[in-house]
Amino acid sequence: MTNQAPRWRKRGRLFDPTDYDLPADCTEFAQSPQALVCDGFVRIYFSSRRRDTDSGKFLSHVLFVDFDWELQHVLRVAEQPVLSLGGLGCFDEHGIFPLSPIRVGDQVFAYTCGWSRRVGVSVETGIGLAISDDGGTTFKRHGDGPILSATLHEPCLVGDGFVRRFGDVFHMWYIFGLPWRQFAGQSEPDRVYKIAHATSSDGIHWNKTGGQRLIADAIGDDECQALPTVIESGGRFHMYFCYRYASDFRINPERGYRIGYAFSDDLQQWTRDDDQVGIERSTSADAWDGQMMCYPHVFHHNQNTYLLYNGNEFGRRGFGIAVAEA
Repeated sequence: MTNQAPRWRKRGRLFDPTDYDLPADCTEFAQSPQALVCDGFVRIYFSSRRRDTDSGKFLSHVLFVDFDWELQHVLRVAEQPVLSLGGLGCFDEHGIFPLSPIRVGDQVFAYTCGWSRRVGVSVETGIGLAISDDGGTTFKRHGDGPILSATLHEPCLVGDGFVRRFGDVFHMWYIFGLPWRQFAGQSEPDRVYKIAHATSSDGIHWNKTGGQRLIADAIGDDECQALPTVIESGGRFHMYFCYRYASDFRINPERGYRIGYAFSDDLQQWTRDDDQVGIERSTSADAWDGQMMCYPHVFHHNQNTYLLYNGNEFGRRGFGIAVAEA
């Protein structure tokens, strides 16, 4: 991979959660796949769902699946969630989605997005930190509260933290919500969120940009941007993310998620150029990724660069993989 954005060759769907007996009564959904390269295998974390018997609503749990070195065969599926949901009233009481892992010394830090339900609007989110001392099989919270949450200039929905370390600095790309909006024809308000940036010297204490939008809109001010992932190659930084319209996205595929692209030479100023994204939805609407592509994750492994992503219905039937062409 040079400093130019690659073209991606799809290898198809890599993991379908309905083919496996998942723990914690989870069925369907393998959302936001995030890779951790281990000794002899690749672990991919994802969020799955179960129905809350009391409310009938979904609860999201983080699981993992281990693949062989060539990312061809499943070796193991987690026997339990890697982290329990938060306690009563905590920011992650009703779900964790996604989880972004990074090695820090002998530990694995995981940046989580915790979900909790509200009354006036459907959810509130914050970014938490959990740490693993067993190579990423289980995690313990650094604390019961979030390390990043709503503030004066980011009043809603801080989440989707993706962390990488360049030099001595930890960089986090995350999303923050604008005020909720009531769109015509909808019974409930919906959210609008944008990508922002934070830095840290230790991965625990963070300095946010405070409501500063990092990526330009392409489809109007009500564009929702989610799940940024950043990789460096040839002295240039490449960001992939997903974006959609804020309303009618659940019923109209043309308003649903697709993948966007931006690049930077200094991690501060980003130029958006979706024409260079290098991958598109499948041409057949019946394909597993023919109506939607979302929640991308890019990583280097075994002299290749890979892109993981979800397809239709926000990853209900799993995630696929593509490899960067030379």
